[in-house]
Amino acid sequence: MEKSIITPPQLPQPRGFNHGIVTQGGRILWLAGQDASDADGRIIGHGDLLAQYEQVLKNLQAVVQAAGGQMTDIVKLNIYTTDRALYREHLKPLGSLMKTYFGDYYPAMALFEVSSLFQDGALVEMEGVAVL
Repeated sequence: MEKSIITPPQLPQPRGFNHGIVTQGGRILWLAGQDASDADGRIIGHGDLLAQYEQVLKNLQAVVQAAGGQMTDIVKLNIYTTDRALYREHLKPLGSLMKTYFGDYYPAMALFEVSSLFQDGALVEMEGVAVL
């Protein structure tokens, strides 16, 4: 699979995301929304955004690896949070977690604040697309 990062000069230089990614070849994996559920379906890290964010990344990684891919095959992520201000307060440690799973690569991403998520106690959920 070939992948090209798109950074138009008329847009601000992206930090922590990419404006666009063009792919050619490969198989498309549609990633369902993953929250901080453990294998028993229980939310871990109640009230702890960082712990939940890491569990979400672990869950995404499990899906991508089960399909034969790796985290850098993810080309688009939508992030849903119940508290945008809390998310912004933790940008640096959240960025460090992203680097742990993605290295220096960033998918195209969007962040949405929502009033609640499906699981009670969930603070963050991510869904997206990977090209394997």
